[in-house]
Amino acid sequence: MTQLSRRSVLAATASLCAARFASPTLAASDDFKLNYILSSAMYGKAPLTQILPQVRLAGARVVDIWPAPHGNQREQVDQMGVDKFGNLLAEYECHLGGIACYRFGAMNLQPQMKLAADLYARDVALVCGGQGPKDATGEELKKGVKHFVEKLKPHHEAAAKHACFICIENHVNNIICSPDSMKYFAEYSADLPRLGIAFAPHHLPQDAALQARLIEDLGPAINFFYAQEHGKGSHHKQPREDEHLQMPHLGPLDFKPLVAALRKINFTGRTEIFMHPFPRGVPILDSNDAITAEINDCRAYLDRCVQETRS
Repeated sequence: MTQLSRRSVLAATASLCAARFASPTLAASDDFKLNYILSSAMYGKAPLTQILPQVRLAGARVVDIWPAPHGNQREQVDQMGVDKFGNLLAEYECHLGGIACYRFGAMNLQPQMKLAADLYARDVALVCGGQGPKDATGEELKKGVKHFVEKLKPHHEAAAKHACFICIENHVNNIICSPDSMKYFAEYSADLPRLGIAFAPHHLPQDAALQARLIEDLGPAINFFYAQEHGKGSHHKQPREDEHLQMPHLGPLDFKPLVAALRKINFTGRTEIFMHPFPRGVPILDSNDAITAEINDCRAYLDRCVQETRS
């Protein structure tokens, strides 16, 4: 594929993805649906040439690339170069939709924004953690969150310029972790449309009603949704069937109230079906086809939740 034709395909794909994933008109209608993104980390350190063919098979149009230790696909992009990666995206009719940026940090996202721009990608989710006193409570927590948001403002400007979203995940051992910290973050970032929360049920109390209320409270501050529950955790060796209790519908958390809340706030961000294997960096199952099949089982469950929450 020539450089010009590759650029044309990527630009056209970006426009289609932007329309599909960010249209207020679609969100406000009864056509509400979850817009899926496929995590490369689910396939361990498999090559992108094997993962990208799975994107559409998994009901997605976009891929979230992860660096080590969870995967190594971000490093693969650097090794092959932007042009070759762009050609692969065009070949498999998919699009860059996210980059896991925990390792880089919220203040060091410009190289990832440049990658998105070089690929003519729009609305790329740059997901990372917060910065500040992780054990803070009360006024100290409020001040810490406000300070973090203030530090992010110039990075928000860069994200807007490159048509990216900065998504801060609520994560354990992080200033953005508790429901209160998430609400403060939403309050202080309300006028920063390219800055939001990557909502992670895995890191919250496994109470569906509590999480649904929190989703409604946060509203448009949520710009990414991890379909991952806690199950029996992910930091120790355990039988595979126990490890996979993190996957939606395999574990005990009822996602229907969460999906109903996402519908209520007209959520248009991306939804990533996800789990952490132990150790990190290994595929969640023994073959790529089996991984995609399990993701599709979870997707079918979430789509049933969407159907069952229609008024």
